Amino acid sequence: MSLIDLSWRNMKRNFRLYTIYFISMLVGVVIYFTFSSLMFNEDVVEAIQNKESYKMVILIASIIVFLFIVFFILYANSFFMKQRKKEFGMYLLYGMKERQVATMVFFETLFLCTISVIGGIIIGGLLSKFFGAVLMNLMRYNDDISFAFPIEAIALTILLFALLIGIITIQSYFNVKRVQLVELFHAKAKMDKPLKFSFGMALLSICLIVASYYTITKAGDTGIWKDHFNVTLIATTLALIAGTYLFFRQFSGWILQWMSKSKNYFKSNKMLWISSLRFSIRGNTINFTFNALISALVIYTVGFIAVDYAIKEDVVKKEFPNHFVFTSQENETQNQIENLMNDSHPIIGHETITGIQTENISNSLTFYSNPEYYTEEFYLFPESQLNAIVELREVGEKVDLEGEEAIVLTRGIDDPIKFKSPEPTITVLEDNTFRVIEKIRYPLLSIPTSSGGDTKPQPSVLIISDEAFMNLKGNRTLSSFEVYKIEDPKTSNELSKDVYDIVMKTDGAYYSAFVDQYSSNTESSSLVLFSVAFFAVIALFALGSVIYFKQLREATEEKEHYKVLRKIGVGNREIKKIIRKQLLFVFLPPLMLGLVHSWFLLYYSVIIVINDLPSLTTIIFSVMGFYVLTYLIFYVSSTSIYYRIINEKNER
Repeated sequence: MSLIDLSWRNMKRNFRLYTIYFISMLVGVVIYFTFSSLMFNEDVVEAIQNKESYKMVILIASIIVFLFIVFFILYANSFFMKQRKKEFGMYLLYGMKERQVATMVFFETLFLCTISVIGGIIIGGLLSKFFGAVLMNLMRYNDDISFAFPIEAIALTILLFALLIGIITIQSYFNVKRVQLVELFHAKAKMDKPLKFSFGMALLSICLIVASYYTITKAGDTGIWKDHFNVTLIATTLALIAGTYLFFRQFSGWILQWMSKSKNYFKSNKMLWISSLRFSIRGNTINFTFNALISALVIYTVGFIAVDYAIKEDVVKKEFPNHFVFTSQENETQNQIENLMNDSHPIIGHETITGIQTENISNSLTFYSNPEYYTEEFYLFPESQLNAIVELREVGEKVDLEGEEAIVLTRGIDDPIKFKSPEPTITVLEDNTFRVIEKIRYPLLSIPTSSGGDTKPQPSVLIISDEAFMNLKGNRTLSSFEVYKIEDPKTSNELSKDVYDIVMKTDGAYYSAFVDQYSSNTESSSLVLFSVAFFAVIALFALGSVIYFKQLREATEEKEHYKVLRKIGVGNREIKKIIRKQLLFVFLPPLMLGLVHSWFLLYYSVIIVINDLPSLTTIIFSVMGFYVLTYLIFYVSSTSIYYRIINEKNER
């Protein structure tokens, strides 16, 4: 019998074990191919405005996805190899060489990977339409996406998974080399010893976690976080990690120890599952800690990015409220632009505003927290023109100024302020001084944009009374701007490119369009959310699998224990209860602690800060709900397979 025949027979004989490994590989291929195919899907690329940045982001994300998959599959392979250690030992005992065993494993891996890659590419290609539509929906595009099997994505998937086969083969070879024949006769002797649990250490774990939570709640205060941010961040992180580790190492063990001393310990099946858990604390502590912390990080990241995506459109609307605004053109050019607009996006409203450009203002730091984001010179506009724009936009409040009163207009990075007496003053046009009574977030002239997404410093704007403006106007040269409101500005990308090209033929012209920044921000935030969601799925699958594989290995090791229980009269129903309670204690604490960690992080860094988004809590609870649902599936699946493993010999 050749090694290839032996490999094939092994796969058929150990179908259940190979199925678990195969599913791990198949999921990895599906995720990677589905993600990477989006980089080469012509329908998707055609719809994207910023094509180069899109391809770069997808490329980087696909590399990260592949690294996640490598980690996950190597862990699955490690579990797979440990489960077969006894089998490999028997081969060596019968006279096979390590090289031959490693070659047999290589053929098995090659068979599995080939089937996984073919199946994964087919499933991934079929899913490409769905995920492409999801991405288009996130970007708020209406383009239809077709099924796609890009040759480039297929070649890249085959190449990378061929590399993965090589890595797996090397890992398997070293696993085979580490097999000692003596392990065949002493495998049952290797068991974790129960730890001695300290109430003091258990209490310390709770204190560390509570202390880190308390520090997180103070994140918005002006004290410790602002004065010692780095030190506080490091201390809080270390306290949370140490507290989580001790929680699983000591607190959970102390709880089990306390339960073992209760009066009803010997009633029902409590003694059986509690004693089993006490013995496994040592081996599971690292896994539980890692799962809880990574779960918290994943939930927090996805929740934060999802909220950022949800508010992105509102932020762009506030920062770029003008659908189109540009320097006034000659009549013929102006008519050409308006004809272009009406052909694709009819004009709803139009205002012309006229201001006076000043010299550089030296004390702009008084009014802006980040003056480098604004032009050094100011534009003076009368209050009546600001009020006209408020009517056009149907957003904002009209102002009423008298004498030398003035208002500074800012963007979102500057907090609005009503100045108290004595108000700060600003001197413009040599010797004209105004009292600034207020600073409001309301861009009259938003940040200059281009169809490529480039921006320049925002024009500084000072609103003064109509009377003061008329007095300053005199014979000075005025700057005029055309402000347009159009239908469906979100889809005006092509129109913006055409108008931009016309306006920028004039040197020094000003141009800004809502769609330029909306398109750039929406695409970037959608890509980030889409990529992070993929990472989260992989991380969630990997974390659940770590616990899942660990329990399957323990189930294999505890077959004999359950065989003894059956001999003393413990029935199937009772054994199922023992398994459910035992695995509930394994899955639930890491999940619950991860949820609590993430809730504190999200509440004090997102929910409190962004309290005017109606769907905020819905988004966060949806992310948490999906996480809980996935863990529930792993739990139910684990209990079912755990029971089948410990019941195998009895069914034969």
